[in-house]
Formats: sequence, structure tokens, C-alpha cells
Amino acid sequence: MSEERAVNILHVLKENLAIPKWTVSRQRPFETLIATIISQNTADTNTQRAFENLSKHFEITPQKLANAEIGQLEECLHIAGLYKSKAKTIQTVSKITLEKFSGSLAPVLSLPLETARNTLLEIPGVGPKTADVVLLFSANHATIPVDTHVNRVSKRLGLAPADGDYEAVRLSLQRHFAPNDYLATHLLFIAHGRKYCKARQPLCMVCPIQSYCPSTSLGNKKC
Repeated sequence: MSEERAVNILHVLKENLAIPKWTVSRQRPFETLIATIISQNTADTNTQRAFENLSKHFEITPQKLANAEIGQLEECLHIAGLYKSKAKTIQTVSKITLEKFSGSLAPVLSLPLETARNTLLEIPGVGPKTADVVLLFSANHATIPVDTHVNRVSKRLGLAPADGDYEAVRLSLQRHFAPNDYLATHLLFIAHGRKYCKARQPLCMVCPIQSYCPSTSLGNKKC
């Protein structure tokens, strides 16, 4: 029954929320990696502006970013916050991509999912969410990245353990949804978390999936 409820939830979200058009086409792996690093603890608007700043000054390739002046990287990323650590991480992953993977992540992404995932996780500065974003968006691997919105929404809906860590939430969601819906699940849970299922003041009374949400039926106590 939980799988049927999950399918219904996703169906309603698809009817009420839009999936960004840019997600339809596969993204270049290295660009996805860099954009995801920039996005950490950063609003989408500032992530986009920082990535555009970086793109104006540098070609987004391991060669260019590995050899860039760290101060210039920091200046481009300043708007994204944590710009010093992000500049350092970007330069590190660029050098590793050059030295260990001959300048391309494509061979890594062609590996079986778990092997590819573990290989990405060995890169300093690449955590589970960043690895899963690259795997899903750039190689269509069957994984669901879990950001703060996905984590919150899935737990409030009872689709993941309330005290579950990253892996517990990811694996629980992947059991509830079909692999061909993993991308939609990730994107729509984020959109739903931003518009309705907000962290502090969720809009439960106008939520399109309130009838499927145990948190709503419990008087919003979990919200």
C-alpha cells in the first residue's frame, strides 16, 4: 500500500508543480560536479550567479580550473558564500580529475552504479549528495540525491525513517519509487519543499498532497 501511496503522491506533484526544462537534457559531468559544489549551503539564485561568474572568466574544464589563480576563483564564487573553501575544493577536484581520470569523468560514470559512486566519494570535497547529483543528472544512474528539502518532505510524508540518515532516506525513497521516476521524485520533492512543505511554516492547509500526509493528519505536529 505504501508504494501505491507513493505513486499517487508523485502523480499529484507532477500535476501541480513544474519540473525545470533544463533537467530534461543530460548535463556534462564535470560542469554538474562544479555547479553542485557551488550550490552547497547556497540559494539557487546565488548558485546560478556564481556559476555564471565562473563561466565568464574560465572555461569549465579540469585543465582551466586546476591552473586558475585561487584568488580569481574566490572572486567569482564570492556571492555563493563559503567561497574560499569552495574555490579550494573546485581546484582540488579539478586536479584529481586531471591526474586520476585523465581529465574526464565519463569513464567513471560508465562504471556500475555503486562502483562509480564509491569512486566519486573518494574525491575530497565530494559527499553523497554531490556524487548522487552527478550520477543521476549526468549519467542517468538510478539514485535519488537527498538535499534538505527531499529529506524533510520524505520524512513528513512517512516515506523515510524519521531519524534516518542520508543513506536511510535515499534507499527508502528508492524502494518506494520506480527508477524511471527518480529524477522527477528528486526535483518535485525539492519544489514541494520550497513552495508548500517549508521547514518552519509549512502550508499544510493548501498542500496538494495533504490527504496523503500523516503529518497533516496528526495536527501538523510533525511539521
